[in-house]
Amino acid sequence: MSIVDNRKAFHDYFIEEQLEAGLVLEGWEVKAIRAGRVQLKESYVIYRDGAFYLFGCHITPLQSASTHVKPDPTRNRKLLLKQQEISRLIGKVERAGYTMVALNLHYSKGNIKADIGLAKGKKQHDKRESEKEREWQREKQRLMRNKG
Repeated sequence: MSIVDNRKAFHDYFIEEQLEAGLVLEGWEVKAIRAGRVQLKESYVIYRDGAFYLFGCHITPLQSASTHVKPDPTRNRKLLLKQQEISRLIGKVERAGYTMVALNLHYSKGNIKADIGLAKGKKQHDKRESEKEREWQREKQRLMRNKG
């Protein structure tokens, strides 16, 4: 069950591989995500100190957040991956010129998980090409609907 999608990632990048990762969250963040107050638009994944972190994800705190906790809406959140996956991804990101982006947040067995994607950047003409393809698919559907 999806909470929020990062549609901009599919527009800006060729997604070559997807992985599911857990997130280290605080209590107020879980409540805010369940209320749908999260944004992934400008977020990406960085490697630092032997782990991957979700950078740029904005979680707006609820008004009823705890009084003794100072919420930081844009803090870096650690991603939980197996060591084997981490070492494989490091190689691709550092040597092959890939970028890692957050694709969506969703529930999995009651836990909040993130789908991250290994991506290559699109050039401007690639973006126009995919936009033309999407428009043609819509037009084709419209023609088939009107014909029948």
